[in-house]
Amino acid sequence: MVSLKNITKTFNGVHALRDVSIEFPAAKVIALIGENGAGKSTLMNILSGVYADYEGELIYKGEVIRFQGPRDAQDQGIAIIHQELNLIPYLSVVENIFLGRELVTSWGALDVAKMKALAKELLSRLKLDLDLDIPVSQLKVGECQLIEIAKALLVESDVVIMDEPTSAISESEVNALYDIIRDLKASGKTIVYISHKMKELFTLADEYVVLRDGQLVRQGLMVDVDEQQLVNMMVGRALGERTYCQERVTEERVLHVENLSLPHPAKDDMLLENLSFDVYKGEILGVFGLMGAGRTELLETLFGLRGKPASGSFSFDGKNTSFFSSPNEALRWGLALVPEDRKSDGLVLGMDVRSNLSLSVLSSLEKLGVLADIQEKELCRQYVERLRIKTATDQQQVGSLSGGNQQKVVLAKYLATHPKVLMLDEPTRGIDVYAKGEIYDLIREQATAGLGVMVVSSELPELFAVADRILVMCDGRITKQFKTEEATEESILQAALPDK
Repeated sequence: MVSLKNITKTFNGVHALRDVSIEFPAAKVIALIGENGAGKSTLMNILSGVYADYEGELIYKGEVIRFQGPRDAQDQGIAIIHQELNLIPYLSVVENIFLGRELVTSWGALDVAKMKALAKELLSRLKLDLDLDIPVSQLKVGECQLIEIAKALLVESDVVIMDEPTSAISESEVNALYDIIRDLKASGKTIVYISHKMKELFTLADEYVVLRDGQLVRQGLMVDVDEQQLVNMMVGRALGERTYCQERVTEERVLHVENLSLPHPAKDDMLLENLSFDVYKGEILGVFGLMGAGRTELLETLFGLRGKPASGSFSFDGKNTSFFSSPNEALRWGLALVPEDRKSDGLVLGMDVRSNLSLSVLSSLEKLGVLADIQEKELCRQYVERLRIKTATDQQQVGSLSGGNQQKVVLAKYLATHPKVLMLDEPTRGIDVYAKGEIYDLIREQATAGLGVMVVSSELPELFAVADRILVMCDGRITKQFKTEEATEESILQAALPDK
């Protein structure tokens, strides 16, 4: 279906891809694997028409072709589902799905009824039931991810590129997506599948392609390799054992929440209901739940994003207080939140690394109202080194970094505030296996230094790897608490399922 021959792409003299040649056959699922910054996104942007200025040849259906833009590639049968959402926040669900491909009646008016019927059918295939008229800004990240998938399925494409399509969706929705992928494959389509979740790669993929530092390492059949071999190809080095120690957990309570309830802003319902829990210094508290369980709403309430309508009692660092009314107040007290959607909520993409990193601590870097450039630069240098952020210079635009390095900038920004409690919402979403290990080590390092840490994750192996204790949520309530060593995946999932 597609051949890439000797593809080379540079940015400001730095090679993102160097002499890469790959075959993508028809009726196959090909896993594209590599660390963040390996060149996967650059390669897919070439294939989907985002970049037209590259060296080498793109051969599509036997013909050498150079797409002049994403619409050109789309019109010729190549669709891409981006990991980072590309929806218009203030347009409705149906308007986003049909944006640029609107259906019209014979007299030229929008055929709203037909578009809604098709959108409903597409979303039902993905096990998603939504009000098609609400703006997508009111939806959760996982729901937006499914709308991205629906947009790609709307067009009959011969090549479908999926970049971390399951990073924010629930297990039932993942299974629905798997069925769709198998249907596409059976009809002769080529699926290029990018994921850092090894289990799903071995479930779906026929072939693998490994990139490292912008170069092709190997292409082959999935049946010929195991997970450890793929990891070794990706990172070029052994990961080693990662261990953690629960002895760091103290009996000193740093955060206490009792009977926290949060009303729904638009419905006669509760987003959170009677939540009570503690976080201790040195403890990593994991929070698990399926989509809609209320995990993100819990963190946002504690961080002051939803605090005013919340009821219940709250104490922080031994002092009773009301729920914070703003993130600034939370940060002043020593509570920080690394948000789930780093591009929308964690970064200013048009600013450079240094400016993003210092945003949370500007008041400590100024003298007489003027930013102390030397201090800001030194702060940035410390965190770039400490978190191993891969950037050419601290003045590189943060939007041009890989997803993993963007996440590290968000982490650095909030660590610079020296918090007492650090909350992380899906901290390794869309991050490669080695960078995940680095972030796990960083989380443990913060707990060892005496912070209380809360980690929300949809990946149970992640919580088993880092958490000392796990809260399970369902429908806005805490249904169970486990010590990690006493929990199993089955017991946690059972507690996360709503009562039938």
